[in-house]
Amino acid sequence: MPGSELFGVEERKEVNDVLETGILFRYNHDVPRKGHWKTREFENQLAQFNGVKHALACSSGSTAVAIAMAACGVGLGDEVIVPPFTYIATVEGALLAGALPVFAEIDETLCISPEGLKKAITPKTKAIVLVHMCGSMAKIEEIMQICEAHNITIIEDTAQGLGASYKGKPAGTFGKVGTFSFDFFKIITCGEGGAMITNDTNLYHRADQFSDHGHDHIGDNRGAEGHPLIGFNYRLGEMNAAVGVAQMRKIDYILAQQRKNKKILHDTLAKFPEITFRHIPDPNGDAATFMDFFLPNEELTRKAVKALIEEGVPALTGVQYWYDNNFHYIKNWEHLRNLTSAAPIYANIVETPQDYNNYKEYLPITENLMARLISFVVKVAWTDEQIKELTTKITNAFEKVLTKEMV
Repeated sequence: MPGSELFGVEERKEVNDVLETGILFRYNHDVPRKGHWKTREFENQLAQFNGVKHALACSSGSTAVAIAMAACGVGLGDEVIVPPFTYIATVEGALLAGALPVFAEIDETLCISPEGLKKAITPKTKAIVLVHMCGSMAKIEEIMQICEAHNITIIEDTAQGLGASYKGKPAGTFGKVGTFSFDFFKIITCGEGGAMITNDTNLYHRADQFSDHGHDHIGDNRGAEGHPLIGFNYRLGEMNAAVGVAQMRKIDYILAQQRKNKKILHDTLAKFPEITFRHIPDPNGDAATFMDFFLPNEELTRKAVKALIEEGVPALTGVQYWYDNNFHYIKNWEHLRNLTSAAPIYANIVETPQDYNNYKEYLPITENLMARLISFVVKVAWTDEQIKELTTKITNAFEKVLTKEMV
């Protein structure tokens, strides 16, 4: 994704502003920083882009989820509904809050389905972390109706979907809070970084305090600040924020390029009737970070992945077979299934809401979808020559595999 593609003089200029003052900390030091408040500026950009009142930058997308959990009051004894297809940080955020994850089925949106959500709800359900996976949104209207009926807090994990929307409303603004990631491989990057957005002013203040050891950030003397609550250090530094400031100015160009290039990939794949595509509730709101598609069965999907590798497609784009990916699907989360930790923080968990090792029993729809899913990373900086080479290689790979299958 473009976070690792677009880096130039704009980012260096913003970083040099910080280096010239020597003030790397996001708070205080008003005079020597000479008016450079990069983290504040980055937060303002995010809030304006998403049309919300508040944005809080933090050290990663993972900590953004943890901050959101705390600010929304998720804690010990609560259950949090999560998808089995996501980056593991979504699940870790619930565990670090003292809550227990409950996995719900996904559908062809690659996000939690309304039907899966209904089946996962128990009297202990406090929240859902709704991950808009691979840059496009879930069936948000139906999910919101279910959550409202059961008084369930929606936390949107939009790590891969900055710029996605549904009927013109940005992803991350439907629930109580939205979170984003800005690591090196996201739509824009801070190197490392994340953010939380919300329209709830009280929730924002809790999050702001929690993310900085409980500081209330009142006044200009850090040593005299109050501490209304216990928190931790999830701050973003000025150097990282400076990179984000420059990157945010490129977001419209990034989204336009991704959408253009994804359409080319879609048109190439659409020539093969055996291929079906991920369902996108609002195609106009697709952030277009990935080209996601399905083949009829696991055997054919594995043959296709092998053929794509042999053709050299990974040299031009990422070829993701998420079913075997160690970080994005429950099948490969052995440490989670066994609650293995460096510290014995889960030693007192004697019973989980689900047997995580027997996930196939309660996630059959997800299993079927994941075994048949392939994703291409959509890049921004492809030249016309690279796009032509890529589509030729993709066509060659599928012609070999699908022709053999038809014979």
